[in-house]
Amino acid sequence: MTRSPWSWVPSLYFAQGIPYVVVMSLSTYLYKNLGISNTDLTLYTSWLYLPWVIKPLWSPLVELFGTKRHWVTALQFLVGAALAGVALTIPTDKVFQMSLAVLWLMAFASASHDIAADGYYMLALPQHSQAAFVGVRSTFYRLANIGGQGGLVYLAGELTERTGSVVKAWTGVFWLLGGLFVALAAWHALVLPRPASDRPGAGHGAARDLMTEFFAVFASFFRKPGIAVILGFLLLYRLPEAQLLKLASPFLLDPVERGGLGLSTKAVGVAYGTVGLIALTVGGLVGGWVISRVGLKKALWPLVLAMHLPNVAFLALALAHPTNLAVVSAALAVEQFGYGLGFTAYLMYMILVAEGPQKTAHYAICTGFMALGMMIPGMWSGWLQEHIGYVPFFGWVLLATLPSFAMAALIRVPDDFGKKTEDASP
Repeated sequence: MTRSPWSWVPSLYFAQGIPYVVVMSLSTYLYKNLGISNTDLTLYTSWLYLPWVIKPLWSPLVELFGTKRHWVTALQFLVGAALAGVALTIPTDKVFQMSLAVLWLMAFASASHDIAADGYYMLALPQHSQAAFVGVRSTFYRLANIGGQGGLVYLAGELTERTGSVVKAWTGVFWLLGGLFVALAAWHALVLPRPASDRPGAGHGAARDLMTEFFAVFASFFRKPGIAVILGFLLLYRLPEAQLLKLASPFLLDPVERGGLGLSTKAVGVAYGTVGLIALTVGGLVGGWVISRVGLKKALWPLVLAMHLPNVAFLALALAHPTNLAVVSAALAVEQFGYGLGFTAYLMYMILVAEGPQKTAHYAICTGFMALGMMIPGMWSGWLQEHIGYVPFFGWVLLATLPSFAMAALIRVPDDFGKKTEDASP
């Protein structure tokens, strides 16, 4: 029986987005609502990036053992169990330590699921269908982000107001998430096609040959011309944003006497988790269109400026403390739209770096450095903010754009790279 890709592609990539947004964003809201300090929540939640940093190191396991389909469904059931596990830890006295341990497990499961799901997608669809559904993948991944940072944060705020208990509210949210994910896993166990090319790996017998090839791929990546500049750009391009993103929600939630805006959890779900993410998505679409029209080389500096200059919005909010949610939402939309624009330049540069016979593996290595560039600055951001306050911190974020500008000036981009040519197929 041949199943339509519409029966599983949207739900598969929605499922891919949910655990990532839980680990990277929802955990920050949870810990802030529970009274965890900015220093601790930024340090420990930044460590949760590590599985995405090092996931290329264990990707051969997905190739060696079992089918991609089995990996996808098993890991989805594991993620569902982990989400339920977080719900069980929230009412306990050791909620911070215990929930972090479960989120750590879920982060590894989610990063592994990314490997399996992307590999399965390429096996289950012919090439022309892969191209046709790439926009569907992106859209439903974004919807998972909006649903997580917008809808679930709003729900947590609503439940907090109704029950009078942050603990009950977030426990309910994570039980809901756990149930949703188990339902998604059960759905995929039923509907995911069984392509003939998705065969079990060769297991132990091929391990030596695969690992030899694996290390050869890494070696070829680090022999690329100008590798020092490449790594510098991958690690430093998002240096300001890596720090800003970790403190955005604490800043919006912190009371005015602490330098924050004092918004409710519900209001943050609307302003940052919904309006901001929609602006981010639109910015990404516009950035991609600009590059397709003029090429990355001509678009680079406008997109770099679009990435960093709107960070002034956070400094303005910290100085003015507006109380009108529409004004706050507009400022966040400007910043997120600029981030969406600028991030497209980063993604296209990773595609350029990965060009060659081993492009899939080299792109995966690039994404590892991308995650590392977010993880390390995020770890110290809360400590810095608590020592100097929000206004100086957002001033520092603007100063931290200088290494990004320097690396953008050093990279080399071929003429018309990324530009859509007249004879390109649609």
